[in-house]
Amino acid sequence: MKKEAPEAGRLIRREVLGLIGATAAASLVGVAGERPVSAQQTSAPIQNMKSRIIRVDAKPEPIELDAVKTAVIVCDMQNDFGTKGGMFDRAGIDISMIQRAVGPTAKVLASARHAGMKIVYLKMGFHPDLSDLGSEGSPNRVRHLRLGVGETVRAPNGAEGRILIRDTWNTDIVPELKPQAGDVVVYKHRFSGFYHTDLDAILKQLRVKYLVVTGCTTSVCVESTVRDAMFRDYSCVLLADCTGEPIGYGLPRSNHEASLLTIQSLIGWVSASIEFIRALDGQ
Repeated sequence: MKKEAPEAGRLIRREVLGLIGATAAASLVGVAGERPVSAQQTSAPIQNMKSRIIRVDAKPEPIELDAVKTAVIVCDMQNDFGTKGGMFDRAGIDISMIQRAVGPTAKVLASARHAGMKIVYLKMGFHPDLSDLGSEGSPNRVRHLRLGVGETVRAPNGAEGRILIRDTWNTDIVPELKPQAGDVVVYKHRFSGFYHTDLDAILKQLRVKYLVVTGCTTSVCVESTVRDAMFRDYSCVLLADCTGEPIGYGLPRSNHEASLLTIQSLIGWVSASIEFIRALDGQ
């Protein structure tokens, strides 16, 4: 079990509960040492801030984003998916393409934070009793159990963990992309970051209209989240080199490439980390 947070941390959490509301706060996770910023804390200043338009080179065409109303989404870049000893690695799944996405994503986050953009982390994680894994026989439950969800394992750092269980090493964000003070972290228990979470409410309270999306895996959790975002009228820009997909990797036509084509054709835009950073530098 984690040690109790210091008094300052407890005050922060009470503040978040009071300002965002108990429901939203239930899915918003504060990381030790951070100061998660609630939606109502930031919405008033954002309303008064002058628009800062940036133009990002993308497919199918360049897109203009208002930096004040843009959030960067980091989807599931956690140990169970992208670290040796995590769930994917234990299952014999190649994670090299996910690991390659870490470096470009770190640069994107540094530039976005410097520009004052909100960073939102999504983490796939279930309750310890697996009560949110799905009903008996459901695809979500059956297929996750095949990967060992809920099993107790020994993490590479020697700590005891449980596969895809909240608040363990397994669901921690990879160290290179660790959330910082002011970032928002939302747990989810299905592929989409919007399914039965308060992500939409948090983004709307933050006056966010544009999402810059990174993470894994491209054709599953990332694409599911982008689709649901598009259905809710968010404009999404997926950064191709900041995503990774094991399914079909190495084949002439991969799932990663198929998702990029679908997104740029119908539900959003596709760009690259260098284009996004260049746009921020030149605003």
